[in-house]
Amino acid sequence: MSAVEVYPRPLHEKERDLLHTVLPIDRPGYSRYRDLIASMLVLGEGRRGKGNIVLGFKADAPDISSPLSPVVAYGTVETTQDSFSITVREYVDDQIDIEIVSSHGQPVADHFEEKRRWTYSSWLPGQKSPANGAPVREVQIEDGVVLAISKEEHRLWVYGQANGMNILVPITHFYGELMKRKEIRDPKIALDAKRLFTHLESFPDDELRAAFIAYNEVKPKVTVTSSIPPQRKRGWKKFVSKLWRSTV
Repeated sequence: MSAVEVYPRPLHEKERDLLHTVLPIDRPGYSRYRDLIASMLVLGEGRRGKGNIVLGFKADAPDISSPLSPVVAYGTVETTQDSFSITVREYVDDQIDIEIVSSHGQPVADHFEEKRRWTYSSWLPGQKSPANGAPVREVQIEDGVVLAISKEEHRLWVYGQANGMNILVPITHFYGELMKRKEIRDPKIALDAKRLFTHLESFPDDELRAAFIAYNEVKPKVTVTSSIPPQRKRGWKKFVSKLWRSTV
């Protein structure tokens, strides 16, 4: 690749190859992104600088003022000398923000000796993590929708059978919904999102399911038809509720 880029420009073949890694053609949702990208140009760099580019359909300026859209695909290509993380964000306003970032801060070489490549986009329920082969905690949200939690990687994603996509779920807001369900207000616990992974066994499926449904209503990741289950009454609230029912 040339040292000085002139925009707009077509995607370099190596960029396209790396993007195809995280956009498997046999998944309808990702196949759509392949089709979009096939007819797009690189408009310029995104707000994150080196390795971050914005795709669009015409000679337009990259939108770097709007909030970053959610991640729809992520993966890594490992070589003998380096590794490249590939991130594709949601298609918004005729643009797609992507990142192809070297662990050493280097541009993607036209030729390299590859060791392996993996992506969350290829995961299916029942499989281990594509990143490291570790077991994955699965929570059935409803038919065709599964929340996956990787304790070792500190990552979670949601699988939707309808489009075959695996969408990464940022931990902070999801954990906040989980703390609401558990009625935990102690800041040392309620604000420590890493506890989801370090204490994963302490969270039953029904709490994780309810927290995700509540989170998904505010920050949609996948189509869910189930409603938020009613909050369980705890402690004295549960006692007062029973007492009230017994007197009417």
